[in-house]
Amino acid sequence: MLTQRLLLSDRGGMIVLGLVLLAMVLVPICNILVPETSSLHVSTFMVTLLGKFLCYALLALAVDLIWGYCGILSLGHGAFFALGGYAMGMYLMRQIGPRGQYGDPLLPDFMVFLNWKELPWYWQGFDMFWFAMLMVIVIPGVLAFIFGWLAFRSRVTGVYFSIITQALTYALMLAFFRNEMGFGGNNGLTDFKDILGFPIAANGTRISLFLASGFMLIIAYIACRYIVTSRMGKIIVSIRDAESRTRFCGYKVESYKLWLFVFSAILAGIAGALYVPQVGIINPGEFSPLNSIELVVWVATGGRGTLFGAIVGAFTVNYGKTIFTSYSPETWLFALGALFVIVTLILPKGLVGLFNRAKKKPAAPAQADPKASAPESAKETV
Repeated sequence: MLTQRLLLSDRGGMIVLGLVLLAMVLVPICNILVPETSSLHVSTFMVTLLGKFLCYALLALAVDLIWGYCGILSLGHGAFFALGGYAMGMYLMRQIGPRGQYGDPLLPDFMVFLNWKELPWYWQGFDMFWFAMLMVIVIPGVLAFIFGWLAFRSRVTGVYFSIITQALTYALMLAFFRNEMGFGGNNGLTDFKDILGFPIAANGTRISLFLASGFMLIIAYIACRYIVTSRMGKIIVSIRDAESRTRFCGYKVESYKLWLFVFSAILAGIAGALYVPQVGIINPGEFSPLNSIELVVWVATGGRGTLFGAIVGAFTVNYGKTIFTSYSPETWLFALGALFVIVTLILPKGLVGLFNRAKKKPAAPAQADPKASAPESAKETV
């Protein structure tokens, strides 16, 4: 009943989630039951691509939650996404065992190549799926808590917060590039074999990961929708619009911002964990500050402060990127920059705002009744 009440008041969200559910039904059917010779067949490559887009949509949802509703512009959410991805990658590497190139039952291939003698302590436990999934939540959450507590307690806001979040992700990128960190260095983690005992390259596994990404996106959307429509959500919006006044009213602004930031980071980590087994690799390039900036473009393109607009923006921009880079990969960044400028100047409310504007037709001006508008003195004269 609660879920139904939340979604009934969110027409745009119902449409977007309906399309996601429809894709979750039709894509597996068109992949498994429709023959490859048919034009309706969906290839395994397309299933993986759509699953990756669902992960991006979940990541964009996390950014929109804090930026669109609380006014916190984070340029470091790519770091939480990558940390969740590395936690999943470490589990997948531990599942390889003696099937690696060097045949070591315990050490991943890159550690054998670098003459590591034993498995580092922070790799312990990642051979268990439940522990790896716990770390997917704990590692981004703890980092976001520590970072957010220091930043919000010092009342760092606006562009200064954006800069230090970008510095955080850049520092992590440099750290993970180092071979002595024990995360594969420049090459990262790859050559995964299976997940939960199922071959990771199998068609059924790809479909399962696609469905898992879709279900997680729907659950996350409902959770975010619950937050923004609750009493806490009203306080969060008031912090965005008038932080000083909200603090003067007695609310602990820093606490609200901190917990929302942590929840958003956890969503980003889960998105990264779902992303890695579908693309088959995780490397320090995922920490790139450019990736975090792209997230903001996705949200702005779809429509900031709507939740479902972030999903629309993630799909639209990444589908365009897929098409554009196949023809002219060297000019994609220029196209992305131009898109952000166009959206900022012409579509400040994104694609969702454009659709809303198209639905609203200007009402015809009411014709004034001359007798009704005539002054009382004139009526008496007549």
